[in-house]
Amino acid sequence: MEKILVSACLMGRRVRYDGGAKTSSAAVLAGWREEGRLVPFCPEVEGGLPIPRPAAEIERGAGGAAVLEGTARVLAADGTDVTREFLAGARLALEAARAAGARLAVLKEGSPSCGALAVYDGAFQGRRVPGQGVTTALLERHGIRVFSEDQLAEAAGYLRTLET
Repeated sequence: MEKILVSACLMGRRVRYDGGAKTSSAAVLAGWREEGRLVPFCPEVEGGLPIPRPAAEIERGAGGAAVLEGTARVLAADGTDVTREFLAGARLALEAARAAGARLAVLKEGSPSCGALAVYDGAFQGRRVPGQGVTTALLERHGIRVFSEDQLAEAAGYLRTLET
């Protein structure tokens, strides 16, 4: 059975920067949970950041690929450089996916770690720009397809192709 890496906050775990969760009520995720497919993971917490913690964004809205390449940093709202923790969490997410044999992931949209389609622009004004988070960029580089929680139909379709 194909395993799926999933953002822990979508599974109700209170791991977000504000100490909350973003629990998904999607039937698709509930079904995958019942089947034992899901591997919940929070790269920010696993990378060493506390709960709660200051919000963080990728500077200049550069995206996760730039962070992986060393041309952009992840900064907390208080100015603290948390790039090291984001990179560590991304590497641990990749290890968790590989250990489970996961070839796809469903991650929290907008997150500087997990965003699949968009991230915040680095100005802490609530503006999103197209791009990927650090973990998403690393997973995709290693052949693991990442979908946001808004792309569950696409993720389910991709899962079907993997299992045929």
